[in-house]
Amino acid sequence: MSSPALVIATANSHKIEEITALLSSFLPGFDAGSVATMADYDVDSPVEDGLTFADNALIKARHLAEQTQLPALADDSGIAVDALGGSPGVFSARWAGRHGDDAANLNLLLAQLSDVSDEQRGARFVCAVALALPDGTAVVTEGTVEGRLARSPRGEGGFGYDPIFVPQGFDKTTAELTAAEKNSISHRSRAIRAMEPHLAGRIG
Repeated sequence: MSSPALVIATANSHKIEEITALLSSFLPGFDAGSVATMADYDVDSPVEDGLTFADNALIKARHLAEQTQLPALADDSGIAVDALGGSPGVFSARWAGRHGDDAANLNLLLAQLSDVSDEQRGARFVCAVALALPDGTAVVTEGTVEGRLARSPRGEGGFGYDPIFVPQGFDKTTAELTAAEKNSISHRSRAIRAMEPHLAGRIG
């Protein structure tokens, strides 16, 4: 790939698919060929030791921008459960101890909430998106979607905690929504939509 306009700081194929679909819908003239991912570069991953989603998104975006000398877009996201005081939060992807084990993370969370009533199962997906430039400047936007947690997984779409998250105003989990339905209301969609003014003219 020659001279991409933007590098997405993730190796997660699900996130790449969602982010490129969202960029395509929000940015007139968007060309997927102008966007690269971490897989296109021989770069190491930074330690995500931030205490907030915004902290970790900035760590990833700044690290990739420095290593590639290209504008870098990163997201950090997860689920915050009322009954757990906002946890798993930034530990969502490694809640069961191993990063990225979606099934183990989901099953552990359900077990921890097994005695929590339906009325107390409020939760929200939170996403922070950071755009970092090689000169060190950066901007962060955030998006949130409110909902509640089902008692068992439903649906085959999405990833992560999607099979147990029922967004407000729906009776289906985000794993039961179509990609278009999910992208119209998701936390990632809202964060990237807020980033649109900073991306317009750069890759659109």
